Amino acid sequence: MSKKVRISLVVIILLFIAGMALYPFIKNKLSEEKEVPPVFKLSDKKVLNTNAVIIKNNTLNNIFRTTGILIPDEEVDLTFETSGKITNIYFREGVQVKKGELLAKVNDKPLQAELQKLEAQLPLAQDRLFRQKSLLDRDAVSKESYESVNTELEKLKADIELVKSRIAQTELRAPFDGVLGLRLVSEGSYASPTRIVSRLTKIMPLKLEFSVNEAQANDIKAGTRVEFKMVNDLSIYYATVYAVESKLDESTLSLKARAIFPNPGGKLKPGHSASVEIKLQEIQNTIVIPSISTVAEMGRDIAYIYKSGKAHQIVIKKGIRTASSVQVLDGISVGDTLITTGVMQLRDGLPVTIESYLVNE
Repeated sequence: MSKKVRISLVVIILLFIAGMALYPFIKNKLSEEKEVPPVFKLSDKKVLNTNAVIIKNNTLNNIFRTTGILIPDEEVDLTFETSGKITNIYFREGVQVKKGELLAKVNDKPLQAELQKLEAQLPLAQDRLFRQKSLLDRDAVSKESYESVNTELEKLKADIELVKSRIAQTELRAPFDGVLGLRLVSEGSYASPTRIVSRLTKIMPLKLEFSVNEAQANDIKAGTRVEFKMVNDLSIYYATVYAVESKLDESTLSLKARAIFPNPGGKLKPGHSASVEIKLQEIQNTIVIPSISTVAEMGRDIAYIYKSGKAHQIVIKKGIRTASSVQVLDGISVGDTLITTGVMQLRDGLPVTIESYLVNE
């Protein structure tokens, strides 16, 4: 091997060793350049485009949202108080009935016959008492004889009233105004106190039943106004709380409440779910900002305001939070320009430009 060849091999080996030694340093350098976020590479001529809002005092409504269900004001399964064959059904299914309206009848012929028998004895018993009274006034009979006849008359009247009450038990009447459901018996079938004839539901008014969390338990009381909506219905309905459960549910730590809704015309039906909104608190003349314009960082709530073409980081103190807004108690003043978009990319002193201003409502 010639001397030049040996020198060439030595140079190649030295270069290879030097390359192996410098490789980790070069790799780390390239990785660092690749991981630098684009926001840090912005030159003085390149700025971040954002939206902003000019801060002013607003009204913040603290609204609690939950789901409720519409239930009847009253509902009962209609049954007879006595047993017997159903002789007449006077109602049609699904119709509105009034309180006291006769709906169905059980055979009462034996009772009617007994009533006629007792009523036939009544004039004679009354005449006997009249004669005994006349004789007593002339001292022709004893006081005991008069009292005995009077007792017989009162017993007869009581028997008549007892039969009449038994006849009343053969009649099925509506206990309140409402809408009848489907008929579950036919004429000629046997009725009993355990056999349901139909169901009566009072739908005017309706009750709205819902639950609130432990945090809102003290804000819900009789008289609280409730707003609710139905599925596939653009209308907004209003109800008023009339009763609240006496204690929290131990398993869910929620409080059940009921509100009354007049339901004019019976438009809404019981059993439907409802989206409920309750205005718990209204705070006027306070600073309210969009929730997306603030981020939590190392235990602080920070936001960015726009000054002289740059973003300036500020620390804020939050108050009440809603689904899309947050109350600011400290850190922002009326008239400040709050940056509302691109918050995750912002850094203190970063050049920005405002594309549009949002309406602060």
